[in-house]
Amino acid sequence: MMIGWRSVKLHSVARTDVGRRRQVNEDALFRDDERGFYVVADGVGGHNKGEIASREAVEQLRMWVYGAGRDLDRLVDQMRRGDDECVWEIRRLLESGVKSACYMVYGMAELDPEKKGMSTTLSALLIRSNLAFAVHVGDSRVYRLRGGALAQLTIDHSLAAELEKSGAKPEANFAWRHVVTRALGTPTAEPEVQSAPIERGDVYLLCSDGLSEVLEPDQIAALLCAPAEAACRALVEGAYAAGSRDNISAIVVRVR
Repeated sequence: MMIGWRSVKLHSVARTDVGRRRQVNEDALFRDDERGFYVVADGVGGHNKGEIASREAVEQLRMWVYGAGRDLDRLVDQMRRGDDECVWEIRRLLESGVKSACYMVYGMAELDPEKKGMSTTLSALLIRSNLAFAVHVGDSRVYRLRGGALAQLTIDHSLAAELEKSGAKPEANFAWRHVVTRALGTPTAEPEVQSAPIERGDVYLLCSDGLSEVLEPDQIAALLCAPAEAACRALVEGAYAAGSRDNISAIVVRVR
């Protein structure tokens, strides 16, 4: 059953932890329940200034989406009146915002030798009218829990995922499984956008791979059944207890 935007209430909680091994938290988060907009970015490990790349990417996308607020409101209003073409316009708006963030990170790195090579993953969720839009580059993820069933709305841009797509089955200890094949900070990173109807009771999770790498889907689904605050805390603490050696970040969003 699809529901109207004016009847939707969103409640989110965010949490992040530097983890066991990192000295710096290279993850960046943003959430805005009023506008239905959420972002997680993860500075790519081993690259210079990952914490700057993630922070700047989140801020650039935020400014892009907020700067396009009037156009977005117009498109959403037309979408409510049955203009399906507006769905694609919103998708293109989000794609353009991520590309703008990519150019910003790349440009900063080109201008400052200390930032050379910096990059970041990014996953964002926009909930408007009766639809959820998920846009991403890299291996930070967006999940949806509905009726106890967990669905991953994003597809990892990683070497391990590419191998699996080709039919190969990399070992769990495959040395290059964490290598991302797309990231903001390269001049040609192409984002992917998905859109799907929302339902009352849906729960969305945006997270960095410090969480998704160590928690199985059934564990994530079970923890997301709790209230948002408890679920977010349990997810981050659960990833830490499971041995995650990366930064761990999560945003839990409930549709009420």
